[in-house]
Amino acid sequence: MARMAFGLAPRTPVHVPIPRRDDAQGFAQPISPPSVDLIQAPGEGEAMRRRQFVGLTGAALFSAVVGSTSTTENPASGIDELAAAMTEPLPQLMREPTDLSPLAAAVYDAKNAYQACHYTQVLFMLPPLLRSLRAAGTVMDGADLQQAHKLSAEAHHVAASILLKHEDKGLAWLAADRSVQAAHASESPLMIGSSARIITHALMDGGHHRAAYINATKAAEHMSAEFTNPTANDLSVYGSLLLRGAIAAAKHGTRAATFELLDEADQAGQRLGHEGNHMFTAFGPNNVLCHRVNIALTMGDAGTAIEAARRVDIDALPINERKAILLIDTTRAFLMWGKHEQALHVLRAAGQIAPEEIINRPTTLRLVRDLMETAPISVRRDAREYAESLGVTA
Repeated sequence: MARMAFGLAPRTPVHVPIPRRDDAQGFAQPISPPSVDLIQAPGEGEAMRRRQFVGLTGAALFSAVVGSTSTTENPASGIDELAAAMTEPLPQLMREPTDLSPLAAAVYDAKNAYQACHYTQVLFMLPPLLRSLRAAGTVMDGADLQQAHKLSAEAHHVAASILLKHEDKGLAWLAADRSVQAAHASESPLMIGSSARIITHALMDGGHHRAAYINATKAAEHMSAEFTNPTANDLSVYGSLLLRGAIAAAKHGTRAATFELLDEADQAGQRLGHEGNHMFTAFGPNNVLCHRVNIALTMGDAGTAIEAARRVDIDALPINERKAILLIDTTRAFLMWGKHEQALHVLRAAGQIAPEEIINRPTTLRLVRDLMETAPISVRRDAREYAESLGVTA
């Protein structure tokens, strides 16, 4: 697709446009994300042996895992509880079998809440969920044990993702490693590929960009070698791995590899043919464009980043987290270009879509401070008022 000249309207109108150089129009309200797939939706797939936790069964177990969360809690206390759940000794062994269905439902809900940017809620959902999954793994065998490992891989993937957002690198690495170990124990190539995404992310966050690039590309190669008639899940995980690899390559300064991986991901997106959220990847052609924005920004090319952002149909993105990240990346691009009014406008739009992506992420709060401190006189008052509303001071 040919790139658009900077400052021209998009070829395809979108409901939430990236503002032009001298334009600051309002943003539409976000649409509700569509339903998504887990490994299997709760209750589907092969029949599971019916098991019970000691003292907790069915709805009671589900309520214990997801029913007591509160978004008014302090995220720091949620991280402390998550750290305890991940490092304490193994929970007391079950005396009786348990039904995995409530745990599958709880993992499904945790991943949905994460993609909706309800991060504090997720922090308080995860500790009892991880404890329950560890306990389940001590008594399962056969197909049930493999399913428990899949659920554990997904739950620890969520844990690592949210810990990375809170910049807790050590605990995030532990969660990412647990996700990979559980995925390999499940013997599911799809889960192994999916968990490789979070290890790649953790490596990048630690500055190990070359290792991250190698990890993502090797995992993608392993997946593609097994392809005969790839499913939507296969294409989504594969494409997402390529996108992770492209970001790592860009951070490592390997320009040719960056665009090669982006083009391969674009081919996977075109083959998928729609904006999906299979395996909770939010992968599709628009997501590839979002990554082009991020990579242009990484390479210091603000103009190209903004051009790419204008080509994204933001309403077609299936999850709020991806919408917010796109807008935050666009904010950084406008700020890099010295367009503070547009940067503030887009950042506010991101906050409307996903408040916790702004108020609970140190990296975004630093962006708010940078915007406030560098804004020209014409924008300084609005920027300062917005920053102060978030608790950010000079």
